[in-house]
Amino acid sequence: MSVHANPKRVLRKKPIEENKVFAVHLLESPYFDPNFHSHPEFQLFVVLKGHGTRFVADSVTHFKEGDMVFTGPNVPHMWRSDDGYLDGSNDRSVGMVIYFHEHLLGESLLAKDEALKLRHLFHEASRGIEIKGHTNAEVTRLMKQLHETDGFGGIIILLNILHLISSSQEIQPIGSLWYRNRYSTSDTERMNLVQNYVMEHFREKISLDNVAAIANMKPSSFSRYFKSRANKTFSDFLGEIRISYSCKLLRETNASVVEVCYQSGFNTLSNFNRQFKEINGRTPRQYREEYESFY
Repeated sequence: MSVHANPKRVLRKKPIEENKVFAVHLLESPYFDPNFHSHPEFQLFVVLKGHGTRFVADSVTHFKEGDMVFTGPNVPHMWRSDDGYLDGSNDRSVGMVIYFHEHLLGESLLAKDEALKLRHLFHEASRGIEIKGHTNAEVTRLMKQLHETDGFGGIIILLNILHLISSSQEIQPIGSLWYRNRYSTSDTERMNLVQNYVMEHFREKISLDNVAAIANMKPSSFSRYFKSRANKTFSDFLGEIRISYSCKLLRETNASVVEVCYQSGFNTLSNFNRQFKEINGRTPRQYREEYESFY
Protein backbone atom coordinates (compact mmCIF):
# COMPACT_ATOMS: atom_id res chain seq x y z
CA MET A 1 0.00 0.00 0.00
CA SER A 2 1.40 3.38 -0.99
CA VAL A 3 1.10 6.18 1.55
CA HIS A 4 1.29 9.77 0.37
CA ALA A 5 2.07 12.65 2.70
CA ASN A 6 -0.44 15.44 2.89
CA PRO A 7 1.41 18.73 2.34
CA LYS A 8 -1.29 20.62 4.25
CA ARG A 9 0.05 18.94 7.42
CA VAL A 10 3.59 20.21 6.96
CA LEU A 11 3.79 22.60 9.91
CA ARG A 12 1.09 21.10 12.14
CA LYS A 13 2.63 20.11 15.46
CA LYS A 14 1.25 19.97 18.98
CA PRO A 15 1.93 23.44 20.39
CA ILE A 16 3.30 24.16 23.80
CA GLU A 17 0.45 25.42 25.98
CA GLU A 18 0.68 29.15 26.62
CA ASN A 19 1.06 28.67 30.37
CA LYS A 20 3.71 25.92 30.03
CA VAL A 21 7.51 26.04 29.70
CA PHE A 22 7.78 22.87 27.62
CA ALA A 23 5.80 19.97 26.22
CA VAL A 24 6.74 16.28 26.34
CA HIS A 25 4.89 13.58 24.41
CA LEU A 26 5.11 9.83 24.09
CA LEU A 27 4.38 9.07 20.44
CA GLU A 28 2.85 5.70 19.60
CA SER A 29 1.45 5.11 16.13
CA PRO A 30 1.82 2.75 13.18
CA TYR A 31 4.46 5.07 11.71
CA PHE A 32 6.09 8.44 12.39
CA ASP A 33 4.83 11.57 10.65
CA PRO A 34 5.92 11.14 6.99
CA ASN A 35 6.03 14.89 6.32
CA PHE A 36 9.17 16.99 5.99
CA HIS A 37 8.42 19.88 8.35
CA SER A 38 9.79 22.47 10.74
CA HIS A 39 8.52 24.46 13.72
CA PRO A 40 9.72 27.36 15.88
CA GLU A 41 10.48 25.26 18.98
CA PHE A 42 13.64 23.41 19.95
CA GLN A 43 13.02 19.66 19.75
CA LEU A 44 14.65 16.64 21.37
CA PHE A 45 13.46 13.36 19.86
CA VAL A 46 14.41 9.76 20.58
CA VAL A 47 13.24 6.66 18.73
CA LEU A 48 12.17 3.98 21.21
CA LYS A 49 10.91 1.57 18.57
CA GLY A 50 11.00 1.56 14.78
CA HIS A 51 13.35 2.19 11.88
CA GLY A 52 13.40 4.04 8.59
CA THR A 53 15.07 7.02 6.94
CA ARG A 54 15.94 10.21 8.81
CA PHE A 55 16.05 13.64 7.17
CA VAL A 56 17.56 16.46 9.24
CA ALA A 57 18.79 19.75 7.70
CA ASP A 58 20.73 18.56 4.59
CA SER A 59 21.47 15.06 5.94
CA VAL A 60 19.84 11.77 4.96
CA THR A 61 20.56 8.55 6.86
CA HIS A 62 18.95 5.42 8.29
CA PHE A 63 17.47 5.49 11.79
CA LYS A 64 16.67 2.73 14.26
CA GLU A 65 15.86 2.29 17.95
CA GLY A 66 17.95 4.65 20.08
CA ASP A 67 18.33 7.35 17.41
CA MET A 68 18.36 10.67 19.30
CA VAL A 69 18.44 14.11 17.71
CA PHE A 70 18.30 17.66 19.05
CA THR A 71 17.16 20.32 16.56
CA GLY A 72 16.91 24.08 16.83
CA PRO A 73 14.04 26.33 15.73
CA ASN A 74 12.90 25.91 12.13
CA VAL A 75 15.35 23.14 11.23
CA PRO A 76 13.48 20.94 8.71
CA HIS A 77 13.30 17.27 9.65
CA MET A 78 11.45 14.00 9.18
CA TRP A 79 11.68 10.44 10.48
CA ARG A 80 10.10 8.45 7.65
CA SER A 81 9.26 4.93 8.77
CA ASP A 82 10.12 2.04 6.46
CA ASP A 83 7.43 0.66 4.18
CA GLY A 84 6.65 -2.20 6.58
CA TYR A 85 5.33 0.37 9.07
CA LEU A 86 3.50 2.39 6.44
CA ASP A 87 1.61 -0.63 5.09
CA GLY A 88 0.85 -2.05 8.54
CA SER A 89 2.93 -5.23 8.27
CA ASN A 90 5.38 -4.10 11.01
CA ASP A 91 4.66 -3.32 14.64
CA ARG A 92 3.96 0.19 15.88
CA SER A 93 6.54 2.96 16.00
CA VAL A 94 7.29 4.56 19.37
CA GLY A 95 9.20 7.74 20.16
CA MET A 96 9.43 10.44 22.78
CA VAL A 97 9.74 14.15 22.05
CA ILE A 98 10.33 17.31 24.07
CA TYR A 99 9.51 20.78 22.72
CA PHE A 100 10.61 24.02 24.36
CA HIS A 101 10.89 27.65 23.28
CA GLU A 102 14.09 29.51 22.56
CA HIS A 103 13.44 31.85 25.50
CA LEU A 104 13.37 28.96 28.02
CA LEU A 105 16.09 30.57 30.16
CA GLY A 106 15.59 34.15 29.05
CA GLU A 107 18.18 36.28 27.26
CA SER A 108 19.68 37.62 30.48
CA LEU A 109 20.58 34.22 31.98
CA LEU A 110 21.63 32.73 28.64
CA ALA A 111 24.12 35.57 28.17
CA LYS A 112 26.00 34.78 31.42
CA ASP A 113 29.29 32.87 31.60
CA GLU A 114 27.66 29.89 33.31
CA ALA A 115 25.51 29.34 30.22
CA LEU A 116 28.40 29.32 27.73
CA LYS A 117 28.11 25.60 26.88
CA LEU A 118 24.35 25.89 26.55
CA ARG A 119 24.68 28.86 24.18
CA HIS A 120 27.05 26.79 22.06
CA LEU A 121 24.63 23.84 22.09
CA PHE A 122 21.74 26.04 20.95
CA HIS A 123 23.91 27.47 18.17
CA GLU A 124 24.98 24.03 16.94
CA ALA A 125 21.36 22.85 17.01
CA SER A 126 20.75 25.05 13.97
CA ARG A 127 22.01 22.13 11.85
CA GLY A 128 20.83 19.33 14.15
CA ILE A 129 22.82 17.33 16.70
CA GLU A 130 22.96 13.56 17.13
CA ILE A 131 23.42 12.23 20.68
CA LYS A 132 25.09 8.87 21.23
CA GLY A 133 26.60 6.51 23.79
CA HIS A 134 26.15 6.84 27.54
CA THR A 135 24.77 10.35 27.11
CA ASN A 136 22.02 8.95 24.90
CA ALA A 137 21.11 6.29 27.47
CA GLU A 138 21.03 8.75 30.39
CA VAL A 139 19.06 11.37 28.47
CA THR A 140 16.53 8.72 27.41
CA ARG A 141 16.09 7.74 31.06
CA LEU A 142 15.55 11.38 32.04
CA MET A 143 13.11 11.95 29.18
CA LYS A 144 10.98 9.06 30.45
CA GLN A 145 11.19 10.48 33.96
CA LEU A 146 10.19 13.91 32.65
CA HIS A 147 7.13 12.41 30.98
CA GLU A 148 5.93 11.24 34.40
CA THR A 149 6.75 14.47 36.28
CA ASP A 150 4.52 17.48 36.85
CA GLY A 151 5.25 20.99 38.06
CA PHE A 152 8.59 22.65 38.67
CA GLY A 153 10.31 19.27 39.02
CA GLY A 154 9.87 18.84 35.28
CA ILE A 155 11.80 22.06 34.61
CA ILE A 156 14.66 20.78 36.78
CA ILE A 157 14.78 17.54 34.80
CA LEU A 158 14.74 19.43 31.49
CA LEU A 159 17.63 21.62 32.64
CA ASN A 160 19.54 18.49 33.68
CA ILE A 161 18.97 17.03 30.21
CA LEU A 162 20.29 20.19 28.53
CA HIS A 163 23.27 20.28 30.89
CA LEU A 164 24.14 16.66 30.09
CA ILE A 165 23.96 17.21 26.35
CA SER A 166 25.87 20.51 26.38
CA SER A 167 28.67 18.96 28.48
CA SER A 168 28.93 15.71 26.50
CA GLN A 169 31.65 14.58 24.12
CA GLU A 170 29.21 12.05 22.61
CA ILE A 171 27.42 14.47 20.33
CA GLN A 172 28.04 15.44 16.73
CA PRO A 173 26.48 17.88 14.26
CA ILE A 174 24.22 16.39 11.62
CA GLY A 175 23.95 19.01 8.88
CA SER A 176 26.99 20.20 6.97
CA LEU A 177 29.07 23.06 8.36
CA TRP A 178 27.78 25.42 5.66
CA TYR A 179 24.10 24.41 6.05
CA ARG A 180 21.60 27.26 6.20
CA ASN A 181 17.85 26.77 6.26
CA ARG A 182 16.39 28.36 3.11
CA TYR A 183 12.97 26.69 3.22
CA SER A 184 9.73 28.63 3.22
CA THR A 185 6.37 26.97 3.88
CA SER A 186 5.69 26.66 0.14
CA ASP A 187 9.19 25.19 -0.37
CA THR A 188 8.55 22.59 2.31
CA GLU A 189 5.27 21.56 0.71
CA ARG A 190 6.95 21.18 -2.67
CA MET A 191 9.86 19.24 -1.20
CA ASN A 192 7.40 16.94 0.55
CA LEU A 193 5.94 15.97 -2.82
CA VAL A 194 9.41 15.34 -4.26
CA GLN A 195 10.69 13.41 -1.25
CA ASN A 196 7.65 11.19 -1.02
CA TYR A 197 7.88 10.37 -4.72
CA VAL A 198 11.55 9.50 -4.31
CA MET A 199 10.93 7.36 -1.24
CA GLU A 200 8.28 5.36 -3.09
CA HIS A 201 10.26 4.94 -6.33
CA PHE A 202 14.00 5.09 -5.51
CA ARG A 203 14.38 1.37 -6.28
CA GLU A 204 13.29 2.16 -9.82
CA LYS A 205 14.73 4.42 -12.50
CA ILE A 206 13.89 8.05 -11.66
CA SER A 207 14.25 10.70 -14.32
CA LEU A 208 14.83 14.38 -13.62
CA ASP A 209 11.95 15.21 -15.97
CA ASN A 210 9.47 13.22 -13.88
CA VAL A 211 10.59 14.75 -10.58
CA ALA A 212 10.60 18.27 -12.04
CA ALA A 213 7.04 17.73 -13.27
CA ILE A 214 5.96 16.76 -9.74
CA ALA A 215 7.43 20.04 -8.51
CA ASN A 216 5.66 21.82 -11.40
CA MET A 217 8.96 23.13 -12.74
CA LYS A 218 11.17 22.76 -15.79
CA PRO A 219 14.11 20.33 -15.26
CA SER A 220 16.79 23.04 -15.40
CA SER A 221 14.87 25.28 -13.01
CA PHE A 222 14.18 22.38 -10.67
CA SER A 223 17.88 21.43 -10.56
CA ARG A 224 18.85 24.94 -9.46
CA TYR A 225 15.94 25.15 -7.04
CA PHE A 226 16.66 21.82 -5.39
CA LYS A 227 20.36 22.53 -4.90
CA SER A 228 19.66 25.96 -3.41
CA ARG A 229 17.25 24.47 -0.86
CA ALA A 230 18.76 21.04 -0.10
CA ASN A 231 22.41 22.12 -0.29
CA LYS A 232 23.10 19.26 -2.72
CA THR A 233 22.15 18.17 -6.21
CA PHE A 234 19.09 16.02 -6.77
CA SER A 235 21.37 13.25 -8.03
CA ASP A 236 23.35 13.33 -4.77
CA PHE A 237 20.13 13.28 -2.75
CA LEU A 238 18.81 10.27 -4.66
CA GLY A 239 22.15 8.50 -4.19
CA GLU A 240 22.03 9.09 -0.42
CA ILE A 241 18.53 7.59 -0.23
CA ARG A 242 19.66 4.51 -2.15
CA ILE A 243 22.85 4.10 -0.09
CA SER A 244 20.87 4.44 3.15
CA TYR A 245 18.58 1.64 2.00
CA SER A 246 21.53 -0.51 0.94
CA CYS A 247 23.01 -0.17 4.44
CA LYS A 248 19.76 -1.49 5.87
CA LEU A 249 19.87 -4.49 3.50
CA LEU A 250 23.51 -5.20 4.37
CA ARG A 251 22.69 -5.16 8.08
CA GLU A 252 19.38 -7.00 8.06
CA THR A 253 19.53 -9.49 5.18
CA ASN A 254 21.88 -12.10 3.73
CA ALA A 255 21.58 -10.68 0.21
CA SER A 256 24.86 -10.56 -1.70
CA VAL A 257 26.48 -7.20 -2.44
CA VAL A 258 25.38 -7.54 -6.06
CA GLU A 259 21.78 -8.20 -5.01
CA VAL A 260 21.87 -5.25 -2.60
CA CYS A 261 23.18 -3.06 -5.42
CA TYR A 262 20.26 -3.71 -7.74
CA GLN A 263 17.62 -3.88 -4.99
CA SER A 264 18.69 -0.36 -3.93
CA GLY A 265 18.12 1.11 -7.37
CA PHE A 266 21.64 1.15 -8.80
CA ASN A 267 22.23 0.07 -12.39
CA THR A 268 25.90 -0.91 -12.10
CA LEU A 269 27.97 -2.47 -9.33
CA SER A 270 30.90 -0.13 -9.94
CA ASN A 271 28.72 2.96 -9.43
CA PHE A 272 27.20 1.44 -6.29
CA ASN A 273 30.60 0.60 -4.79
CA ARG A 274 31.96 4.06 -5.60
CA GLN A 275 29.03 5.96 -4.07
CA PHE A 276 28.87 3.66 -1.06
CA LYS A 277 32.55 4.26 -0.23
CA GLU A 278 32.24 8.01 -0.77
CA ILE A 279 29.41 8.21 1.76
CA ASN A 280 30.45 5.54 4.30
CA GLY A 281 34.23 5.54 3.96
CA ARG A 282 34.32 1.77 3.38
CA THR A 283 33.13 -0.75 0.82
CA PRO A 284 29.76 -2.52 1.20
CA ARG A 285 31.58 -5.75 2.12
CA GLN A 286 33.68 -3.99 4.76
CA TYR A 287 30.55 -2.29 6.12
CA ARG A 288 28.77 -5.63 6.58
CA GLU A 289 31.83 -7.29 8.14
CA GLU A 290 32.25 -4.45 10.65
CA TYR A 291 28.58 -4.57 11.58
CA GLU A 292 28.62 -8.35 12.05
CA SER A 293 31.79 -8.24 14.15
CA PHE A 294 30.32 -5.52 16.37
CA TYR A 295 27.00 -7.28 16.94
